[in-house]
Amino acid sequence: MPSTDTQPRDDNAPIVEMDGLNKYFGSLHVLQNIDLTVTPGEVVVIIGASGSGKSTLIRCVNGLEEFQSGQLVVDGNELLPKGKSRHALHTIRKEVGMVFQQFNLFPHRRVLENVTLAPRKVRGLSEDKARETAERLLDRVGIGDQAGKFPSQLSGGQQQRVAIARALAMEPRLMLFDEPTSALDPEMIGEVLDVMRELAREGMTMLVVTHEMGFAREVADRVIYIHGGQIVEQGDPKSVFDNPQSERTQSFLSRVLQH
Repeated sequence: MPSTDTQPRDDNAPIVEMDGLNKYFGSLHVLQNIDLTVTPGEVVVIIGASGSGKSTLIRCVNGLEEFQSGQLVVDGNELLPKGKSRHALHTIRKEVGMVFQQFNLFPHRRVLENVTLAPRKVRGLSEDKARETAERLLDRVGIGDQAGKFPSQLSGGQQQRVAIARALAMEPRLMLFDEPTSALDPEMIGEVLDVMRELAREGMTMLVVTHEMGFAREVADRVIYIHGGQIVEQGDPKSVFDNPQSERTQSFLSRVLQH
């Protein structure tokens, strides 16, 4: 059940609870009766063809997309259908970090400023504390020496690592990744996936949309295959990749694993 302001947070409760979630774009039924639970420390990877609803699903989690029916509770805060949840949305966006396909950095601000801005404005950190946190996180993602540069002076892989550091600076309970390597050159993909692997090892709760099947097999606690806005199959990586039960999953994997 969703919490209220007077109830203490249960750190063992599910971080994401979807029950019968439906999302439409006009007459197009993009998400169809989605049931999904994500528990603390779990890494859930969502796979599927382009247009299957993967990105829409995780964008619903932090309110970037409104849904029309069903229930969605994120870290004890209930999001209501049709965007009627302003207070919950404000709370959720402080607790949920998101990394997009495009880096979405402020081009006119240096790397350090990109990482310190939200903690200062949203969490009320002092300038010194925000800077200390940002420097630590930039070191953590391997680009501490780039703090004084502008985004345009960085490679795509470096910019995406700045975006990860920026999300982590909010001390999120959940990290959402929406195809974080899809805009990168092949040689830069590994450096971003390495950061994500390290986050998983440290116990960060993660909901990841990706086409990187090797990463899904290696890092995920659970893999979910979506087709046509429906969860067709889910399970541990070995079960889904080595012994898929659905013909649709088998067909999808036979195509993507050939490359």
